Amino acid sequence: MMITTLGRYFFRRYALTMLWFLTGVVAIIFLIDFSENSGRLAGRGFFSVWGLLWLTALRLPLILQQTIPFITLFVGMTTLIALNRKSELVVARAAGISVWQFMTPFLFGALLVGLATTLLVNPLAAWGQRQALFIEASSRDSDSPKSANAVPWLRQISGNTDVVIGAQTVLEDGTFLVDATLIHFDSDGRIILRQDAQSAKLEHGYWLLTEVTETRPGEIPTRLATAKVSTNLKQEFVQERLAQPETVAFYDLSEKIAVAKSFGVSTKALETQFHSLLSLPFLLVAMTLIAATVSLKFSRFNQSRSAILGGILSGFVLYVVTVLVKAFGSSGVVPPFVAAWVPVVVALAVGATILLHQEDG
Repeated sequence: MMITTLGRYFFRRYALTMLWFLTGVVAIIFLIDFSENSGRLAGRGFFSVWGLLWLTALRLPLILQQTIPFITLFVGMTTLIALNRKSELVVARAAGISVWQFMTPFLFGALLVGLATTLLVNPLAAWGQRQALFIEASSRDSDSPKSANAVPWLRQISGNTDVVIGAQTVLEDGTFLVDATLIHFDSDGRIILRQDAQSAKLEHGYWLLTEVTETRPGEIPTRLATAKVSTNLKQEFVQERLAQPETVAFYDLSEKIAVAKSFGVSTKALETQFHSLLSLPFLLVAMTLIAATVSLKFSRFNQSRSAILGGILSGFVLYVVTVLVKAFGSSGVVPPFVAAWVPVVVALAVGATILLHQEDG
């Protein structure tokens, strides 16, 4: 009964600290992203203050999802250090409660936060990112600077025509391209035509281009209001080929992967995203274990700064390794399952081993 009561108390302290951290981090992210958006988009007449606020709010869930591991690390360290300074952990140990028993509420809390991030925050982040991309693309004019995040190029071969298609922004699951570029080749591989369009919409059997500039070798560029380019690409294929993992909700990833495989499209990025979201709750548990390894040593007034710094650096290294290996998985260097789960399993094992060594010798 005492352990149950103590567990509820520790869990309540953890949840309250998490709530305060989330509130503070959300406010900081909102202010920083709003300032960045203001400087980047203020020159476009389309955006008012309210428009910038809405755009920032749409981007907020995705950024929050990326910062959750660090928030969990700091929440674990803050809560445990506060309990240590009030001698509450000392009393718990004196009552015969092991470190694994009083750490259970914190690990359970981290697991719940990870599940909420995967099941609730991620779908909201995917929807918000799609809406934010659409709003930014809708406001782009011909004088706007091009984005550095160009999407993958597509190649279509139909009869004697060979066309390579690229764009700066992908909308509507890949069927609407903004700032599109189409390069036409002849049968000998020579460039015969370049079309730069403000947008390209995939219809049934053709691309509908708007605000087109056509350039042929040795000729003066010509401008057209609209143009059509025949294609044998299916909408379903293009949707899977150009799908960006961060704009696909967790619930839709399995279906996206199955459809992409049916078209012969590489699914490495989607599979890595899927496994990363599955492993996220356990990553947060690993972060909490790392926090425990540097926060459980009793100190009445001052916690060791070197220990705290070591915990922060350890969490940062784990996060960087996770992101790096995820990039390897997305590019196909390592299997997606391995890329997502190996860093998490290693971190869990290391954290548990250090706690065992510290507490049980």
